[in-house]
Amino acid sequence: MSTLETVLLSLLVIDAVALIVLILVQQGKGADVGAAFGSGSSNTVLGSAGGGNLMTRITTWLAIAFFLIAFGLAYTAKERAAQVNSLGIPQAVEGAIELPSATTAPVEEEPTGDIPGL
Repeated sequence: MSTLETVLLSLLVIDAVALIVLILVQQGKGADVGAAFGSGSSNTVLGSAGGGNLMTRITTWLAIAFFLIAFGLAYTAKERAAQVNSLGIPQAVEGAIELPSATTAPVEEEPTGDIPGL
């Protein structure tokens, strides 16, 4: 793997873990119903409005970064595949192998028996 691919793959894993953690930390839409009946939402860490808007923005940017990094990895994989074709590696060509026909002379077999020199 090239250095660019290693860096992109590392960033992708870090971004994926951050997305998973951030999504699991967020409250669902149904949690707002409990706040309407006085569950004390003003004592949250991010203020009385909650962290919904901030976390939504961070999730959006992490998702955009995830897709951009994935597209970058796909591009590097495509370039690597194009380089393999230009290296001069022999490729199989259809019909290149000729099978022996019935008109060819049979191959003589070596006599079986004792091995000379033993």
